[in-house]
Amino acid sequence: MIKGNIIMSRQTLFRLGGGAAALAASALMPLSALAQDAAAEAAAPIIDKGDTAWMMVSSLLVLFMIIPGLALFYGGLVRAKNMLSVLMQCTLITSVVMIVWVLWGYSFAFGGSSSPYWGGLGKLFLSGVNLDSTAATFTDGVVLPEYVFICFQMTFAAITPALIVGAFAERAKFSGVMLFVVLWVTFVYFPIAHMVWDGAGLIFNWGAIDFAGGTVVHINAGIAGLVWAVVLGKRVGLGKDNMAPHSMTLTMVGAAMLWVGWFGFNAGSNLEATSGATLAMMNTFIATAGAVVSWSIVEGLIRGKASGLGAASGMVAGLVAVTPACGTSGPIGALFLGLAVSPICYFFVSTVKAKFGYDDSLDVFGVHGIGGIIGAIGTGILMAPSLGGTGGDDFAIGAQVWIQIKAVLLTIVWSGVGSLVIIYIAKAITGIRAAEEDEREGLDLASHGESAYHS
Repeated sequence: MIKGNIIMSRQTLFRLGGGAAALAASALMPLSALAQDAAAEAAAPIIDKGDTAWMMVSSLLVLFMIIPGLALFYGGLVRAKNMLSVLMQCTLITSVVMIVWVLWGYSFAFGGSSSPYWGGLGKLFLSGVNLDSTAATFTDGVVLPEYVFICFQMTFAAITPALIVGAFAERAKFSGVMLFVVLWVTFVYFPIAHMVWDGAGLIFNWGAIDFAGGTVVHINAGIAGLVWAVVLGKRVGLGKDNMAPHSMTLTMVGAAMLWVGWFGFNAGSNLEATSGATLAMMNTFIATAGAVVSWSIVEGLIRGKASGLGAASGMVAGLVAVTPACGTSGPIGALFLGLAVSPICYFFVSTVKAKFGYDDSLDVFGVHGIGGIIGAIGTGILMAPSLGGTGGDDFAIGAQVWIQIKAVLLTIVWSGVGSLVIIYIAKAITGIRAAEEDEREGLDLASHGESAYHS
């Protein structure tokens, strides 16, 4: 009925007078406008409420990884007199990096520059970001509100320097740590994030796969931690005083929080609530379980007993290793990756560190650095369709592994050189080592004037 009243043949229009013809033409205009609006709506990118909700939750899960997860994990591993200092370092690093991120970090990483090394100045102070701006996902035509993408990436930027805390725990000067963090995220983290995850980035265009941060987060932090440990020197009393963890209970609680939060880290990196996120979720479960078991087996064979510290270390090693591979490996491949990473990390923690004499207090290099390297290179193998991975029919293991190795080597060099320079800058301006008497007293009282525990 409506269609018959609006649509007229050319002959009918010809017979109508001028006024009637104009009236008929005006009747056609609403239908034409509706058609144009429908076509424009069909072509417009889609913001899915489910994807947006998942990414909001994922951002909160990654924050949960840092505070309280990482803070408690590291805090339990130090002596009681340094517990609060670790909590403060994790809390302040997170807060400072969030501020830096919105002022210039997001622009440096994802500012829209065509440079292969950094994102430019286009989004300083979140310029151009509003309720209508969007960020791309892995599906053409599906986007996220840009604010949620900024929040998600902000939590990655915050946790990476917080991981470094474990390398200099119990002996670093608080002001030096904070100055280092601001400079380090600016000149080391943001450029690597751009190179790996931005479409214009150098490593991205090599074809390297780093689904959730093996190079950007873990190798980056692990190498920086090693440089810190070497430059800073050993803790006072190392090898003489009892430096056992003061609370394995808190360490295990923190490790468990890391595992829970890591689902936001890994599955959230899919950027959509789709089957890709479920694959990352499955792999985060199974690789971590494999690493816990294999670390405990190795300890049982070598030391005669499997320890809680070993189980927690294996948990983190498995999470680290699967991070770059979680979106492209099959579950059985992820299991083997988890089983393989723990013995290698155990060797670096127990043998290599002792042989070379560096005091990486809480094994940031031995677990995050080495675990990240194993995971990043292993990604090139486990992506193969023949091993259950998501690679295409033309996938070649050798070619992909070489690309992964290049990405690892560039990250090692960039982080190593950049961290060394920045540490010496911080040393010259604020100092980086706590005074010996402060170290003996404990950094809780010396640096913050309070104690985590009261007798």
